[in-house]
Amino acid sequence: MPLINKISGTLEYEIAEAIATPHCFTTRLGGVSTGIFDSLNLACHRGDDAKNVEENYQILANALGFDLKNIVLTRQTHSDIIRVVTKADCGGLDHHTYPECDGLITNVPGLALVVFTADCTPILLHDPITGAVGAVHAGWRGTAADIAGKAVRAMADTFGCDPGNIRAAIGPNIDQCCFATDADVPKAMVKALGNDALQHILTAEGKYYIDLKAINAMLLWNAGVKHIEASTSCTMCQSDRFWSHRVTRGNRGSQGAIIVCKEG
Repeated sequence: MPLINKISGTLEYEIAEAIATPHCFTTRLGGVSTGIFDSLNLACHRGDDAKNVEENYQILANALGFDLKNIVLTRQTHSDIIRVVTKADCGGLDHHTYPECDGLITNVPGLALVVFTADCTPILLHDPITGAVGAVHAGWRGTAADIAGKAVRAMADTFGCDPGNIRAAIGPNIDQCCFATDADVPKAMVKALGNDALQHILTAEGKYYIDLKAINAMLLWNAGVKHIEASTSCTMCQSDRFWSHRVTRGNRGSQGAIIVCKEG
C-alpha cells in the first residue's frame, strides 16, 4: 500500500494510513530556510541558520502535535546501532551532540523520534498494542546489516512487542530507477541477505539498480512484520520536492522521518 501525500498550507509530507500515532516523512517544502536549504531543512550541521532550522522543527511540531523539548535525534554513521531512548535522551536540535546510532525506539509517551535522509531509506514503526515506536535510517550498508529487522527485534525484546502487530512505513528514498551502483553493493546485499536479494536487483549497461524499498520490506517481513506501507516517491527523480545527495553533490538540507509516541 502506498503512503498518503498530505498538504497543509505550504507544508507537504507523506504519512502511512495504518500508523495511528503522529508521524510523517517530510519533503523539502513548507519551511523558512532559504538558498540551497529552501525550505524545510531539518539539519543543523550543513550551514543553514540555526534559527531557521528551529522554526522548521516548530512548524512540524505544530502540525504533528509534539513538544520540541521532547525530541530525540540520531547521529547517523550508516551503522546498525539501535538506541532505546527516554526523556533523558532529549538533547536539543544539534544531532552531533547525540551518541552514534541509525535507529531509535521508545515507549515513552510524548517522545518524538527523528532520523534524517537525503536519498537513504527512512523507516517508521508503530506497535498499536504496546504504544512503542521506532525510527530507522537505512542506507545501503544499514540495509545489508538488516537494521530494519534489528529494530523490530529490539522492540520485541525491550517492550514485548509482537512483530505481527507492528505497523511499518518505508519513506521516500532514491528508488531503483535511479540507484545505479557498481558491483560492491549487490555483492554486499547477497552476502548479507542471500539470493532472495537478487529479485530486487536489476542490471543494465554494466550498472546494478537496487530496490532498497523492496529489500527493506523483505527484511521487515522476515522479522515478522505483516503490515507494511511504502512511498512511491524517488528523491532523485523528484529533487524539486526532496533533497537528493546525488543530485546536489552534498550541497543540501535534509528531510526528516518523525514519529511520536502517543500520549495516553
